[in-house]
Amino acid sequence: MLLSDKFGRAITDLRISVTDRCNYKCVYCRTGNEGALYGDLPFADYLRMARVLVGLGIQQVRITGGEPLLRKGVVDFVRELAALHPASGEELDIALTTNGHLLADMAQRLKDAGLRRVTVSMDAVDPARFARITRVRDGYDNVLAGIRAARRVGLWPVKVNCVLMRGFNEDQIIPFGRFAREEGVAVRFIEFMPLEEDRVWSPNTVVTLDEIIRRMAEYRPLVEIPHARSETARRYRFEDGIGEIGIIAPVSHPFCGHCSRIRITSDGKIRTCLFSVWDHDLHGRMRRGASDGELAEFIREIVQNKEERHHIGEPDFIPASRTMVHIGG
Repeated sequence: MLLSDKFGRAITDLRISVTDRCNYKCVYCRTGNEGALYGDLPFADYLRMARVLVGLGIQQVRITGGEPLLRKGVVDFVRELAALHPASGEELDIALTTNGHLLADMAQRLKDAGLRRVTVSMDAVDPARFARITRVRDGYDNVLAGIRAARRVGLWPVKVNCVLMRGFNEDQIIPFGRFAREEGVAVRFIEFMPLEEDRVWSPNTVVTLDEIIRRMAEYRPLVEIPHARSETARRYRFEDGIGEIGIIAPVSHPFCGHCSRIRITSDGKIRTCLFSVWDHDLHGRMRRGASDGELAEFIREIVQNKEERHHIGEPDFIPASRTMVHIGG
């Protein structure tokens, strides 16, 4: 029986964080003082979890962090994932989210191992602004080189994620529109969510979907692109057909009703929602000798009780039990 929850949502997408370490300290994510809190597992353990979940109907696996390219052995992990066979009979769709700092030197090896697509986090197209956000002096050129290398080797489509935060980078909307057109990438703007270590989020810090569309239209007209129900981004192309942007708007336009995801943290816990207030210890069961069948039944029970939605901005909202870097992007 394939995975679904009590609301009838099919669970087909898995995100595995292979580390909560990161070489960047972005202001919307990290305080700048805390490093890894939970640690890493051997890749063989992540692979076993993935194998069980693929047997339950997972079709797409995204490798995340922290910064996953910090882990030695990540290329071999991609190769081992690519050898798994979903119940659908199709090849497993393997993607990776990275800050791009180390991507240029690894893009070809990742592609050869079976990686299909890459998403690069990049929150400004101005080097000085980029350094202010990431608190890394020499990062911009490395990230740009990584994006171009990913395109060159065929990790397609290359997506560039920009978290917009009022007071830091909302003036980058139009420059990112130009960047999408000039670099041949799909830019994804993401509304700022209350998942940062400093807990400074408020509704006033959010640059909403409607504002992004309004500002981008001042540059060039947009045409909406139809998208699958489970896609998180609303997608648009420029009217002349050159360049694509998307907007992920969990705050102003929630998409929980069509969510198809679950997550595994770097220490082997299952999270059924970014905003879960508890974890489910899958790796603990592995350590205690559970069989693959027992792990599968445990996963089914957890997924059945997946949250219906988040409650961002509501009076009863409770912050997630972990911040983003310790959950996995």
